[in-house]
Parts: sequence; C-alpha cells; structure tokens
Amino acid sequence: MLGILMLVTIAAIIAYVAIRQSGRGRLIARRAGIALIVVIAIVFGLSFFRIVPPGHAGVPVLLGRVQNQLSSGLNVVIPIVNVVLMDVRTNAYTMSSIREEGLVKGDDAIEALAADGLTVEHDVTVWFRLDVTQASWVYQNIGPDYAIKIVRPSIRTALRDAASRFTASELYSSGGRAVYTTVVDSLLDEAFTGRGIVRERVLLRRVKLPSIVMSAIEEKLAEEQRAEAMQFTLQKERREAERKEIEAAGIAGANRTIAGSLTSSYLTWYYVEALKKVADGDNNTFVVMPFDQKLTPLLNVR
Repeated sequence: MLGILMLVTIAAIIAYVAIRQSGRGRLIARRAGIALIVVIAIVFGLSFFRIVPPGHAGVPVLLGRVQNQLSSGLNVVIPIVNVVLMDVRTNAYTMSSIREEGLVKGDDAIEALAADGLTVEHDVTVWFRLDVTQASWVYQNIGPDYAIKIVRPSIRTALRDAASRFTASELYSSGGRAVYTTVVDSLLDEAFTGRGIVRERVLLRRVKLPSIVMSAIEEKLAEEQRAEAMQFTLQKERREAERKEIEAAGIAGANRTIAGSLTSSYLTWYYVEALKKVADGDNNTFVVMPFDQKLTPLLNVR
C-alpha cells in the first residue's frame, strides 16, 4: 500500500508540473493541485486499512519487530507496517509411499521397528492447524515453514516411539491399531505443546508388515475362521439333536395318552362305524364282514 501511495504521488506531481509548464493558466494548475491533494489524501487514508482474509491471521512487522497478530477482517495499521498472512485453517501433512502424494515427493513412508524387532512401514496423514492466538509467536520463533520444521519430524518421531511399544501383529490388528493411534495422538500433543500447533487427528492409512509375517497372520486368521465355522456347525447339530429329542418325547407322550384311551367298547364302536362307512360306499357291491373268530360271511349289500 505504501508503494502505491508513492507512485500515485509521483504521478500527480509530474502531471501538475506539466500543466504549469504548458501555460494553460493558474486556474487549471490550482484545480490540479486540489485534485492532487484529494487523491493523495484518499490513498494515504486507505493505506491505514488492511484486510486479513478468512482462515488467516495477520502478523504485523514494524521495522523488523513482530507485533501482536491481527484477526481476519478489516484492521487499522500504520502504512509502514508489513502484514504477513499465516494460514490458521486445518492442514494435512501426509507421509506416504505414493510418490506424488504429500509435500515431499517420492517414497516418504515411515519405517519403524516394532517391539519384536520387525520393521513396519506406515502411510500416515495428520490433520493440524496453527493456533490463531500464537501466530505471531510462531512466525517470530519458528517461521512460516513450521510444517517442515516441527510437524514433519514430530510425526516421524511419534510413530517410531509408539511402534516400539507394540508387536507387529498388534499393529496389524484393528484393536491394537486403535490403541497405537491413541499413543501417537498423545506423543504428538506433547511435541506440539508450547509451539503454537494444534493436532486434530491422526489417520493411519496403511501399516505394512514383512511378507513372512503377513503370511503367518493370514494363516492364523484362516485357522481361526475355520475353527469358528466348525464350532457353529457343532452348535447347529447339537440344537437339531435337542429338537429331535423333544419331538420324540412329545410323540411318545401322545402315544401313551392314546393307548390309555383305547378301551374295548371304544374299539368295537369305532370298528362298527368304519364298516358302515365302507358299506355305504358307492363302488361296493358286497362287504366281507367277520362274524366271529372262525367264520367270515359274505354279505351282499346290492
């Protein structure tokens, strides 16, 4: 803004001198002078206002001295102050084996030794942001490249320190990885404390174990799945056997009830009723009816 003010002033002075030398008269020169003063006053007045964009903090620097940070929006400062913008929005720092991902190109994955001595490779992304109330301190003591100076080495150190507390198989399992992430969170919070940086979240995107360990873990998981399937089959067969036992007990009980109700009189009555139904049939011309134990007469019913 100060440079613009100087350019406008120089241009206005040159125009004023040119008008004076052209001989057009004092009136034109006077008007030009008034316009010059107005323009200079407007530009000079505007130079006191600085706009800090949303999601940023302004760090005013006056003659090499860092002042308290400015919040986003319109701020009033003297023209000779240089306002440096610092991003206070959520940022992501990624360290990955994918070459085109992250600030550092190429294979930037983190290798760490687990508690059992095996090398574990990580792809990780950390969400972080600058504490808006510490923007001036960070600019003065660390600089605008704080992500390279503080965030990157802190991530690498935290992952390696945390990995040394777990075995490789624990890092591979979902439950162990959750605990591992919690430890990394705590270590990063400790590293960022007092440096104006706030950790938001750690995303462990990939944990790669040595191939021989992966094969052993996969075989173990397959065995566990087969054992669970066999256990399920045994439980199913056990329930089916119990069902059949209950069904057989019910049938036996029903038979005992029926046997107790089959008296001689009831069987004779039931027998006669059955013969009557047979005799009343449309397609029967005669019925064989037992008369006694030694004689079975033929009775013509048509």
